[in-house]
Amino acid sequence: MIYLENQVIEMNQFPDGTFSTKLLAPTDESTGKVKKSVTMKWFFRDNSELVSLIFITKHLRASGVKNIDLYMPYIPNARQDRVKNPEDIFTLKYFAQTINEMNFRSVRVLDPHSNVSEALIDRIKIDTPEYMIKLVLDDIAEENEGTGDFKDKDNIVMFYPDEGAMKRYSGKFKNPYAFGIKKRDWKSGKILGLDVTGETSLIPGNDILIVDDICSRGGTFYHSAKKLKELGAGNIYLYVSHCENTILEGEVLTSGLIEKVYTTDSIFTKEHEKVEVFELC
Repeated sequence: MIYLENQVIEMNQFPDGTFSTKLLAPTDESTGKVKKSVTMKWFFRDNSELVSLIFITKHLRASGVKNIDLYMPYIPNARQDRVKNPEDIFTLKYFAQTINEMNFRSVRVLDPHSNVSEALIDRIKIDTPEYMIKLVLDDIAEENEGTGDFKDKDNIVMFYPDEGAMKRYSGKFKNPYAFGIKKRDWKSGKILGLDVTGETSLIPGNDILIVDDICSRGGTFYHSAKKLKELGAGNIYLYVSHCENTILEGEVLTSGLIEKVYTTDSIFTKEHEKVEVFELC
């Protein structure tokens, strides 16, 4: 979904599936002239939107807009951030090149999945999820207020599913934390379980907030919650900055191990009683 100056652009197509959208460049109310600087937002839904973004950007340039800032909270193709074999296509690299060729004045993103994307995208500005995670901690504490399970938000234990997440987030909070070391079948890629290290003595009886950047079906978080429960954890919650709709197909929401999932609307478009969504628009 693409927005121009906070207004969604209706995407139309010819019968053959090609781009057919009409769009007037925004004008300044006081002068009636085309604005020299505008902001576009791209909330990724599928790769076809990249073509629309290219055409819209070229149209705005041709209309007299000189500076365009892009807000793209989720970076598409970030999972393919390296290649190991000659047949592997380095999609993140080529995606970044395409974005760079549009010469945006800035590209603002949220909690990138890979630091490779940070290096490849020109004039990138990074939003951290720190303020949303603090709101989640407040919400967890408020839910338990007045009950025998009440815990001060600073005593909620953070859990990072791997060392990468631990390095990314742990320094931003004063909460105690533990992190996981995944056990994986390297032939199939399937997660078999995980070990937990860190301040593990604080897990029994305490509420836990799992934090990471992205979730697909949620296998990592299911195994994390399962292991944390074995260690005596109280209520378990999950925050992910970018949550794919496929979470509805996994065990995160059905296992009963995780009380609530917090995410943003960067790519999540569904509704579920156990999912709370922060609106970024």
